[in-house]
Parts: sequence; C-alpha cells; structure tokens
Amino acid sequence: MPSIDNAQVFLPDLWATHGKFHPRKEAVVCGNVRRDWGEFDHNMSRVANRLIDRGIGRDDKVAVLMGNSVAILEVMFGVVRAGACVVPLSGLLTAEQLAVLIDDCDAAVIFVSEEFRERVDAVRDSLDKIRDDAFVAVGFQGDGWVPLADFIGDASDEKPAVRYDLGDDFNIIYSSGTTGLPKGIVQTHRVRQHWSFSNAVDLRFHSDARALTTTALYSNGTWLMVLPALFAGATLVVMPKFDPSEFLETVQNERITHSFMVPTQFIVTLADPDFDDYDLSSLEVVLCAGSPLRPDTKAEVLQRLSPNLYDVYGFSEGFATVHKPHMHAAKPDSVGTPVLGFDVKIIDDDGTELPGGEVGEIVGYGAGIMREYYKRPEQTDAIIWRAPDGRSFLRSGDIGKLDEDGFLYILDRKKDMIISGGFNVFPTDIEAIVGEHEDVLDVSVIGVPHDKWEETPLALVIPRDGAGSSTEDILRWANQRLAKHQRLSGVEFRDEFPRNALGKVLKRILREPYRASA
Repeated sequence: MPSIDNAQVFLPDLWATHGKFHPRKEAVVCGNVRRDWGEFDHNMSRVANRLIDRGIGRDDKVAVLMGNSVAILEVMFGVVRAGACVVPLSGLLTAEQLAVLIDDCDAAVIFVSEEFRERVDAVRDSLDKIRDDAFVAVGFQGDGWVPLADFIGDASDEKPAVRYDLGDDFNIIYSSGTTGLPKGIVQTHRVRQHWSFSNAVDLRFHSDARALTTTALYSNGTWLMVLPALFAGATLVVMPKFDPSEFLETVQNERITHSFMVPTQFIVTLADPDFDDYDLSSLEVVLCAGSPLRPDTKAEVLQRLSPNLYDVYGFSEGFATVHKPHMHAAKPDSVGTPVLGFDVKIIDDDGTELPGGEVGEIVGYGAGIMREYYKRPEQTDAIIWRAPDGRSFLRSGDIGKLDEDGFLYILDRKKDMIISGGFNVFPTDIEAIVGEHEDVLDVSVIGVPHDKWEETPLALVIPRDGAGSSTEDILRWANQRLAKHQRLSGVEFRDEFPRNALGKVLKRILREPYRASA
C-alpha cells in the first residue's frame, strides 16, 4: 500500500532550503567576510561531501579548534551535514588539556586555525586516533598539515543524500570545567532542533533578524544566537573578538536586532566613555546568559542599553528558563519560567519534590536535555533525578525555589554556597550588596576556611578605574548593610577573575589557594 515517508525536516535540511530559496540573502558576516545563504550552504556541503568521501559519517567524531570566523561555522555545520558529530574545542585550554579531550572524544579528523596550531603541534604525537592526513589547517600551511582548500578539493557543493535521525549525535560540547575536569555533553539532533525552535519562539527571532554573537563560537551559550538565527533564515553577525567600542559600533552600523552578552561584557560596555553617542535603537532583544546580572547592572542595562532585556538561566546539559522584559517589574529577582518545552521542579537532599516556596536543588526536564556524558555512565547516572512518573530530570547543582506563579528564583550554586556557623550563606546575595558600592566594578564572593565558623565570606573586588576607596573602606561599607551571618571577613582587590568561555567566574580556582594554605 502506498505510504508517505516520515517527513521530518532536520537542521541541515532546513539550512539547505534557505540556500535554495533565498540564495542572495546575507547569511553570515564576520569582519570583512560576508556570505550569502547560497554560498554558505554550498560551503557546508563541500565540507560534508569531502568528509563522506573519506568515510566519515554517522558515529564518527570530528574535532574543531578554530577562532571566530565564517569558516568555523561552515566547517562545524558541514560536519553535521555529513551525518557526523562535531566536537568544538575551547581555545582557552592548554595543549595538554586539548590532548586529553581530543583523545576522549575519539576524533578521527581535526580542523585547526592558525592561532591554535602550536598547541596541537606540541601534542600531535599523542593524537593517534587521527590519521596523518586528517590534520586540516585553516588559514595556514605547514609540514604535516593539509590546507583546507586542498582537503576540500573539488568536492561537490550539492547537499549530500544523508538521512538523519533525531537520536543521532549532533555535537559533543565539553563542559566549562567550573566544577572540575570537563565532561563531554552529547547533544542529539532532537536536542539541537528543540534548542533552535524553542529559543526562536521565546527570543522572538524572525527571518529579518540580524543577530550578533560576542562570545566564542565553540561555546554552547553562543549557540543561543547561532542556531535560532540560522533556523529562522536570519543574518548572523560574528564578532572576531569582543571589544565594547566595536560592539557598540557593530550594533549601530549593522542594525543589530538580537544580541547576546555575558555580565562582564555588559559591565565594560556600559562603562565605555562614548556609550551615549551610539544609536542602539535597532535592538529588539538583548540577551544575558552565563551567570546572573547583578541588580545594579540590570537596572543600568534597562535604562541605558535597552528595555528589551531577556535573562536566560540554564546549564549545558539541557535545561533553561527565560526572564522576559514584561517580567522585570513584577518579578525583578526571578530568572523567569521554563523555556518552551521544559519543566522544572525543586527537590530536597533526599530526592523528594518540594512544594512552592521551599528551597532545594533545581532539576529540569524537556526535549532539550542531553543524551549522556560521553563514555561516563556513572556521571550520567549521578546527574539524573527520576520523577515518580519515570521521567529523567537532570540535576542542576543549583539552589532555588518556585513561587506561587511558577517563577524560578536562583539562590546560588550548591557547590558555592557558604556554610558559616551552621547558617547557609548565598554569595549572590552578598555580591548584590557589594556591587552597589560606587568604586566596585565587579565582585565575587567565596567561602574561605575559618577556625570558629568553618567558613566565612570573603569578597574579591575588581575596582573601577580611579577608585579612591580602600579594601577596608569597602569592607566597613558592606558590613553595615549585610545581615550578621552574611558579614564579610575581608575584601581583597583583584585585576581580573578566572572565567570560562561565557564569562562565568571559576570560583573553584579562586578558593584553591585559601583552602591549600588552611
């Protein structure tokens, strides 16, 4: 009996329709390079077809270590179009760390741009899962490297006849390492399709949008701009490297409608001396993710940058909430409600679901959750909380609560919470107070060992340029405003904080010297 096939349209298929029906529309811009959808689509297919010619496809992994450019997008999504799994690697890692991850993900091919060549050359002898002719050089030439143009050669620019499955691996993203050695987060085509359409709906992407990325393209958070924009057939503008003045100029000149920044970027952009000279009226959506905005920074963003501020809270393993512009007045301290297609619950230490208003660990479920940690069954099992109906919610490691309207509130990371004299002390509460001081540009509060209280809060502060206050001045000022159990034992100045790719402060690294000396 005649039947119609399962007409599921996957992201590589959808991108091809943009290239076919809107070939002259601008797809990607980075620096002086501009690609229309026709060129962008053809270049993805060239990468895909050459990989297929070399036997790379389903179940194969391809590592990508490249800086922000149009080429990295064509390579990454060319890998996906071939049916293989792309593994974007962090440019913040050392050669030894990269070697561990390249081996861990079982990459058969690696694409590397010039700025990372030396790091790969330093550990090349240990990368025995990659064939000698599968080290692909993007933007440089050298012994043992195959230039990208030679690798692609005369590969066809026609979309390959690959059939995908929602359960196929789309990518492995390595966690930022805020709590230890990065783990490979496996995200399938199902996950990435949900990521694309759910964020496109919640963040109001449309085909005429012009979305600006300000963070590294290997980062999972950056894909909050990348995937919804490409899903909608919009234009993606990529900053090669973030600079506050260039951000402001790009928004003005490119008429950017959607942009994503992390809190640190908001802080330095607002501090730009020429900020008020730029026309930012094109902004329809300004997204913050990675870590929470301090209340004082959020107020300044809403007043000076755009009232169209969206806050996304989530974790790479697969859960998110969004706080939309109309929520700021009524629920200013919340991180909003779950992104389309997600559910959230609060559980206690025994794994029992808690009612609204009760404080516990945040767990999330939805079509966007990862398949697993790659080759780490024990760690995969540890992150699962099984609901009574059998659904596998993922543990966030964050402490929060739900109010009577279903809005989520984050109190702190479970691992960052300070227990001082038997009281739970949440660093974010203290950071919000200290951040209000006129001489504080940024602040991070950690727990340090104490003989009597076991732990006590310490504020590490990056002062504003020209600040006249001493650490003792800020300490006295803050402790006058803090509850007794929150009071700081000290304030120390820092020039910068260790951060991951999305600007999240690595408090584990900040705590290490204090715990070692104790």
